[in-house]
Amino acid sequence: MQSKQVVNHKDQRVWVLVLAPHEEAKETITEFAKTEKIRAASFVALGAFSRAVIGYFDWEKKKYMPIPINSQVEVITLVGDIAVDEKCAPSLHAHTVLGLSDGSTRGGHLIAGYVRPTLEVTLTETPAHLVRKKKPELGLALIDIA
Repeated sequence: MQSKQVVNHKDQRVWVLVLAPHEEAKETITEFAKTEKIRAASFVALGAFSRAVIGYFDWEKKKYMPIPINSQVEVITLVGDIAVDEKCAPSLHAHTVLGLSDGSTRGGHLIAGYVRPTLEVTLTETPAHLVRKKKPELGLALIDIA
């Protein structure tokens, strides 16, 4: 991955990340957040994946049901946020819409996406420190703004 900080203001930092082939998107962005000590951010991205796993949240089972996509796809959009978890580690949450070769799309929660040939990410740090807390009754960790 290559990165360049494009804004460094007292209240805000912005980076452009360019992920390389075979990097896993969530893992790479999360590691970048750890390295830069990012506690809260949002991001948008576009590019392509050689394969991906998205998820649909099954309310009754309280878990994401994986939807594997085992073909080259265009990342039409990837949006998400970063907040620290209860152990102060960056926690990434992202949703995506992926374009298939026939022009159809698949979308959902990004579980994994393997870059090919690139993924271009604009990551904007926010000055507020956000915390994602596990909600056992939901089966999810959600941002707690209290």
